[in-house]
Amino acid sequence: MEPRNQTSVSEFLLLGFSQDSENQPILFGLFLSMYLVTVFGNLLIILAVSSDSHLHTPMYFFLSNLSFADICFISTTIPKMLVNIQTQSKSITYAGCIAQMYFFMVFGCMDTFLLTVMAYDRFVAICHPLHYTVIMNPWLCGLLVLVSWFISLSYSLIQSLLMLWLSFCTNRVIPHFYCELTQALMLACSDTLVNHILQYIVTGLLGIVPFSGILFSYSRIASSILRIPSANGKYKTFSTCASHLSVVSLFYGTGLGVYLSSDASSWRGMIASLMYTVVTPMLNPFIYSLRNRDIKRALQKVLRITLYVQ
Repeated sequence: MEPRNQTSVSEFLLLGFSQDSENQPILFGLFLSMYLVTVFGNLLIILAVSSDSHLHTPMYFFLSNLSFADICFISTTIPKMLVNIQTQSKSITYAGCIAQMYFFMVFGCMDTFLLTVMAYDRFVAICHPLHYTVIMNPWLCGLLVLVSWFISLSYSLIQSLLMLWLSFCTNRVIPHFYCELTQALMLACSDTLVNHILQYIVTGLLGIVPFSGILFSYSRIASSILRIPSANGKYKTFSTCASHLSVVSLFYGTGLGVYLSSDASSWRGMIASLMYTVVTPMLNPFIYSLRNRDIKRALQKVLRITLYVQ
């Protein structure tokens, strides 16, 4: 059976945050600044980890992968938004919309898996410190990242291919700042039952299973910390996973705000989307570097080398 690509529109319209032309320069400056800070901050984390041999450990290996995923994650939405603001256009091509959905799902899933893997890493480090180097060996770390990529790419590809089977009518307005899957499905004229079933099943699995893994890891971590006799020992142990716990809380808190919102196209839904697609990737480098002496030392080394070269 041949795919039915009978879309009657060649492009969609992204309404974004404001229809007022006077607010466009402010929004452009704000989102450009956030984008540059996010890219620059996460690139520094990657450079710091790759340039310092002391940071060639599982925790920082996963952190550098998370930074790369965050750069790609924010790059799927903000550049197009900036172009539309600058050109005072709200359009995105049909192919561009499908591509944006695909990469958004890929890197959103990668963030979820990497945060789960990092929670497992902290669990092994705190609960099984004597066996840490044996369990978290380079082969396992690489395998965990590869499996995360495979699942993310596979789901996103299947969901994007299913979108190509849909036909769209004259309504082409997406009340969001990017091609959000649910909003795009609402514009389809053909039956979207399969799309919705896949979305709900996989979203549930990719949300519940990783989050359950994180909760299990931190429940065991909390149990181990409570058994430490000294308060100073408890603080030092907890500080090793405080940054990751902060990022998990921010990512899942805002992500759940989007999917539990009764109307994802409302201001509340868009602000929640903005938080986990833009603000969370921007804050991650600060969260992981401000209280981490190893990262600070490596960043200072990178900056000194950069200034010396210049």
